[in-house]
Amino acid sequence: MYALMALVFVLGYLCIALEHPLKIDKAASALLTAVVAWTLLVLGADSILPMLGSGTAGASTNPHHVVEELRHHLGEISEILFFLMGAMTIVELIDAHEGFKVITDRIRTTKRVHLLWLVGLITFFLSAALDNLATTIVMISLLRKLIADKHERWFYAGIVVIAANAGGAWSPIGDVTTTMLWIGNQITATGIVVKLIVPSLICLLVPLIIMSFRLKGEVTPPRLKESAESRRDPTTPFERNLVFCLGLGALIFVPIFKTITHLPPYMGILFGLSVLWVTTEIIHRSKNSEDKDPLSVVGVLRRIDITSVLFFLGILLAVSALSSAGHLIQVATYLKDGLGNVYSIAISIGLLSAVVDNVPMVAGAMKMYPLVSPEALASAAASELPWLSNFVVNGNFWEMLAYCAGTGGSCLIIGSAAGVAAMGMEKINFIWYVKKITGLAFIGYLAGAVTYMLMFAA
Repeated sequence: MYALMALVFVLGYLCIALEHPLKIDKAASALLTAVVAWTLLVLGADSILPMLGSGTAGASTNPHHVVEELRHHLGEISEILFFLMGAMTIVELIDAHEGFKVITDRIRTTKRVHLLWLVGLITFFLSAALDNLATTIVMISLLRKLIADKHERWFYAGIVVIAANAGGAWSPIGDVTTTMLWIGNQITATGIVVKLIVPSLICLLVPLIIMSFRLKGEVTPPRLKESAESRRDPTTPFERNLVFCLGLGALIFVPIFKTITHLPPYMGILFGLSVLWVTTEIIHRSKNSEDKDPLSVVGVLRRIDITSVLFFLGILLAVSALSSAGHLIQVATYLKDGLGNVYSIAISIGLLSAVVDNVPMVAGAMKMYPLVSPEALASAAASELPWLSNFVVNGNFWEMLAYCAGTGGSCLIIGSAAGVAAMGMEKINFIWYVKKITGLAFIGYLAGAVTYMLMFAA
């Protein structure tokens, strides 16, 4: 059963990676992999768990032990899922009110280099406040209003992908993987911002500088296909600005809420969502149902990408099954013996996340290398201290992992949610991205990683 679980996970992973050729949604593959893995674990509990020293008293108690393990992992996973659903709803609500026009309407330059830097820096900081997926969607929509030529727009879309992933890496709410580490207490909000903002900025600045030498002249804006009179805005400027400010404030307030109350982050995001929900109900209460429904939380919930939530559920449960069975302990030992230091391990995980999804990569790393408490560090042998010190809260490994998993996916357009969104919206060719953007992303990725090591490596 032990080897069969590993085989099932590998096959499930291949189905996720080959989602488009197989024409099977990755959420379906992830859920099936999770259920089969846990089923094999409970059926083989009598042989697997005693072998791993689980401490169970007898064969009859082993299945109960597996069920308790499942409930424990599901509690941790639920915190991540509730947080993501709350954040996605807030972003969709802002978008429904066209709140992002507060930012996009202020970009008027047509010079290629100026536009490059404006788009890159706005994406970088907006991604830290929202998330890299939502920011990419907003910025690609903006580029369509600014640049007529499709292939020229692809260059800017490539920078948006790099900037969105770099911006999400240094914020606890900017990237799913960073959020996972934050909720898991591997990192703190202030720690990740202070330590990673400079490496993440370097990751973006290096490609921006290189591309600045390539781009000359001005872009050609697209022709407007409809007059202002023919299009009626769904909201007033007051409503747009109010929802934008409240939504952005709710997202930024989450780390503050956690620090003050010590409640999990999903409680903070649900608090922000509830305030925004009440506010939108009040400001739209006098409108008819046809105009009100698309602007309400009830209407917005229909637009939430539930398949992404189910994918996260499936892949995190599948990784948890391997953790409970002991597979990840063996992988962690192999990486420690083979690569030798935490920086090499984190950089390797980041590059792998360009090929496969970064969510299971980080989930696996969190299970492979348990968080070391101060008490455990104090009682550890002197020979183990240099290694174990990397795995305390805000340890070098966790911070490096947040950076690498967040930015490494930029090296391939299929390596991150931001890249997949840009690819789908602009129909960007995979080979074109490899030729034109991959090298820039890889150089920026390494530059940021080296920057972190120079600043904080012991």
